[in-house]
Amino acid sequence: MSAVTTEQPCYTIINLPTDSETYNEMQLKNDLEKGDVKVKIKALEKTIHMILAGERLPPGLLMIIIRYVLPLQDHLAKKLLLIFWEIVPKTSPDGKLLQEMILVCDAYRKDLQHPNEFLRGSTLRFLCKLKEPELLEPLMASIRSCLEHRHSYVRRNAVLAIFTIYRNFEFLIPDAPELISTYLDGEQDMSCKRNAFLMLLHADQERALSYLASCLDQVTSFGDILQLVIVELIYKVCHSNPSERSRFIRCIYNLLNSSSPAVRYEAAGTLVTLSNAPTAIKAAASCYIDLIIKESDNNVKLIVLDRLIALREHPSHERVLQDLVMDILRVLSSPDLEVRKKTLNLALELVSSRNIEEMVLVLKKEVSKTLDVEHEDTGKYRQLLVRTLHSCCIKFPDVAATVIPVLAEFLSDTNELAATDVLVFVREAIQKFDNLQPLIIEKLLETFRDIKSVKVHRAALWILGEYAESASDIEAVIREITHTLGEGSMVEAEQRLISGDADENATPTPTGGVTTLVTPRRDVRYAICFQHSTDKRPALRQYLMDGDFFIGAALASSLTKLALRYGKIAPPARSNKFDAEVMLIMAGIVHLGKSGLPSKPITNDDRDHVLFCLRVLSDRSPATINVFSQLCRKALNDMLLAKEAEEASTQKAKEKTGNVVQTDDPITFLQLESERGGELGENVFESSLSQALVGGRGASTDGGLAAMNKLNKITQLTGFSDPVYAEAYVHVNQYDIVLDVLIVNQTTDTLQNCTLELATLGDLKLVEKPQPVVLAPKDFCNIKANVKVASTENGIIFGNIVYDVTGAASDRNVVVLNDIHIDIMDYIVPATCTDSEFMRMWAEFEWENKVTVNTPLTDLSEYLKHLLKSTNMKCLTPEKALSGQCGFMAANMYAKSIFGEDALANLSIEKPFNKPDAPVTGHIRIRAKSQGMALSLGDKINMTQKGTQNKVVAAA
Repeated sequence: MSAVTTEQPCYTIINLPTDSETYNEMQLKNDLEKGDVKVKIKALEKTIHMILAGERLPPGLLMIIIRYVLPLQDHLAKKLLLIFWEIVPKTSPDGKLLQEMILVCDAYRKDLQHPNEFLRGSTLRFLCKLKEPELLEPLMASIRSCLEHRHSYVRRNAVLAIFTIYRNFEFLIPDAPELISTYLDGEQDMSCKRNAFLMLLHADQERALSYLASCLDQVTSFGDILQLVIVELIYKVCHSNPSERSRFIRCIYNLLNSSSPAVRYEAAGTLVTLSNAPTAIKAAASCYIDLIIKESDNNVKLIVLDRLIALREHPSHERVLQDLVMDILRVLSSPDLEVRKKTLNLALELVSSRNIEEMVLVLKKEVSKTLDVEHEDTGKYRQLLVRTLHSCCIKFPDVAATVIPVLAEFLSDTNELAATDVLVFVREAIQKFDNLQPLIIEKLLETFRDIKSVKVHRAALWILGEYAESASDIEAVIREITHTLGEGSMVEAEQRLISGDADENATPTPTGGVTTLVTPRRDVRYAICFQHSTDKRPALRQYLMDGDFFIGAALASSLTKLALRYGKIAPPARSNKFDAEVMLIMAGIVHLGKSGLPSKPITNDDRDHVLFCLRVLSDRSPATINVFSQLCRKALNDMLLAKEAEEASTQKAKEKTGNVVQTDDPITFLQLESERGGELGENVFESSLSQALVGGRGASTDGGLAAMNKLNKITQLTGFSDPVYAEAYVHVNQYDIVLDVLIVNQTTDTLQNCTLELATLGDLKLVEKPQPVVLAPKDFCNIKANVKVASTENGIIFGNIVYDVTGAASDRNVVVLNDIHIDIMDYIVPATCTDSEFMRMWAEFEWENKVTVNTPLTDLSEYLKHLLKSTNMKCLTPEKALSGQCGFMAANMYAKSIFGEDALANLSIEKPFNKPDAPVTGHIRIRAKSQGMALSLGDKINMTQKGTQNKVVAAA
């Protein structure tokens, strides 16, 4: 068994060449003894590689290096020697220091007195890594003298050496704090002062506080590296001794104006933890805002913005931050969409009735800026602004009247996302605020002709048909519909247009262009296949000619509502005329759909809907009139109430704390904790974090469960009868995978150059090749390997273990490892999106994977729950829509990967009523932006279904 139970600290990472030539012992000694400088350096490199590979140093080689390499004055040789002395064994098997190290110690002393400052400084840095006090004791006088060297590089490394030696072997330099305190008073270089102050911070806080008190007014003139250490000292001292806050809080205030962004950031965070006074919170928040605005790196912006958002979560801080809403909105000058999104969300949570009008004015200016700029994120930013203004109006109805005219301009925007969001807002506003109905109707009528999207036109038709109640409004709506649909028979108008284009081989079009028709035939069906003028065609008729007759069905519903309402307020003669006009439009839609002129004929559903509306107007039965007049608006109201209830429950869940404190739990006093902690001024938050990382006080009680969870993630890589046994613990982090591989030598031979060779399949990348090791008979070791993950898809890690056996017939021995399969579910989390966003992504995503449902489950809801659990997806379809007894179920699901990739799924399943024991059948359609995401998610569903089938078969 291996005697080493803990890993030794690593100070230097060295890349070992894989194709280096082999050296025998005699050649190595000869090169070190008789070669020139370059040959000696190469031989020394080989010696270092041998030691790192676990090979023993040949006898006598250490003395050869001392005699022939140590006297070299070449800088590269000096660097390599420092690495060599760091890793070479310095003690004999009985634990005593080797005699040769006395000569090495003398070489150290000469280097510490060398006139070259680089050799002095690098030697001082090397001494920080020594763990043998016998080697350090003769050098203490030389180390002390380096504090007075003319070059700052030597002085600051001398401070580090003294600090390390004092921390590890205090008896070698017991007066180190006093020595450094005296040195600090006379030092002028900021890097040296920083190292000296850092030592006093950890070695003697009283001296550090005394020095800080003596120069408290000069802190703002110090360098940023020293200011950061001062902030750290104040933070620790004030937490361990709260009475010191009044002494140093002014210094923290002054550091908020430092020229270094890092100092200002740390000072703001420290100020928040030290004081809850409104002035302190306001100063820290203002500092954060200024950092976000001035910093160019988007990652830094997001980090500081998260600190600002966390600041708002404190109940007493929200009132202070409400006065800074306008300052927060200055962050919108950043071009990054994620920064803007978080800023708008924060401002919306903080805005109050005192500054809502100012915020709306700022958002209006931002809206006007987006109208003249075309960028890839401009449309999404415009959509964010629309949603924010929407939320402002719902939260503060008084500003809705000023926002609606601005948002109405978006209805004619080419960006369908923003226009659709405006319609959603208008629909909610016109339902909730009765006083705004005339204004909304007026703005919709003004912009109706300029709308360019069929979805926006369809939503506008529904709103106008539902809420146009006065006779003048109804007449205005029918005029706009007639204008955007075209007067007269649509079939005759289209035939005239096509016939006019087909009269000659080269006929001038109404727009001044020329249409060429290379055929003497007059067949209309043939002629419409060619280009003809459509610039003069009205918008609604153009939609119908494109085959979109769903808007025709929506138009029929709106016209029916208007006609029913107009019949109650208008005289019979005008009402009959209105009904006839409306019926003529509906009949024209059906006639056009059957004429063969549009690119697609009218569907049966749309045709039946239009005919049903005609039947309603002719029969006017009370039941159907109630559906069109009352129930449609009631359904909208119920939907808005359900949405508000869902948002309220989500907000309540966020505010609900997850920490449950039992009545018999002991009370923790921070003052007593710091005394018991052992280190004066211990950082309370850092200790709490480390306590949580190692398992906390409950680690002992939960140790068995944690051990079981870890055992579940162990993958056996080789068989028990193989000469080398290996198993891996697979730990999946956010962006990488850590393999902790246990390798056991089950033979009685020493395995030389035992190497774990790994390869990956999929979007995985091995970060660093594991280093070879030497395994004694029956010995074992742990090798760690990091694999970087770039995207969400299933991956495979495979490889083998190769090793050499001294005296064996074969040069290399190979043990093939079992494959390690990486599950896609480790990177997918449930997410939420709106219906419009889901439909937009469904239309945009290229890759689709259709999976057939093959399961023994007989209940539709049970299968849906099983699918959600196995895929980490969230069901977007409301629970009410899925409840009830029905033989068919359709649901939309959504998930997001940690890399920002979207995964959509549509479940369509059924089962016959007359067969209660029949399994669920149907299919699942998966759509994603990347092929790997769609395929991997489909494979996961298939594997889950197979697992369920096996369980049922086993149970049977």
